[in-house]
Amino acid sequence: MLEVLGVLPFQFVTPTDLGISTDAPEDFDTYVENAIQKAEFYRQSSGGLLTLAEDSGIVVDALEGELGVKTRRWGAGEKASDEEWIEYFLKRMEQVAEPKRTATFLCTAVVLGEDSQPHVFVGETRGIITHELQAPIKVGIPISSCFIPEGFDQVYAALSVEQKNKVSHRGKAMHKVKDFLETLA
Repeated sequence: MLEVLGVLPFQFVTPTDLGISTDAPEDFDTYVENAIQKAEFYRQSSGGLLTLAEDSGIVVDALEGELGVKTRRWGAGEKASDEEWIEYFLKRMEQVAEPKRTATFLCTAVVLGEDSQPHVFVGETRGIITHELQAPIKVGIPISSCFIPEGFDQVYAALSVEQKNKVSHRGKAMHKVKDFLETLA
């Protein structure tokens, strides 16, 4: 997402850059609560730096209530490899016919500043789930190889970074974050 935010007059650092654990808690049932929890964790761990965190997932209409905030921990399990996770997912979707293969990717980003007030930004993208992978798996986001966003004929993983940043749920949320951060610069 630095492609979107990198034009701002801020120095962006990651938890790894600061020697902070990347295992922030995600104890809640909503994207907003999880994103706020992560932002508070990283802000406190960084000594109070302006902090951006997000929580994302996918809602697959045919698997109502099964994924969402638990997307990566769903199905084959949290410890499953990307290949194991997507294999399980596609097997579950095998018998689902076209009209029910719709899905929505959701991202909630939170910025915590000096005032500790969470500023929340949401992005979402509707699309369809393909019957098989249509691009190589991207590390950590295997479902991007079988999700075609509305208005496109390629899966997320086959789009250019520029295209994906315009249409993706994270890209949409980060453009809103960028607009907000510009007011702080």
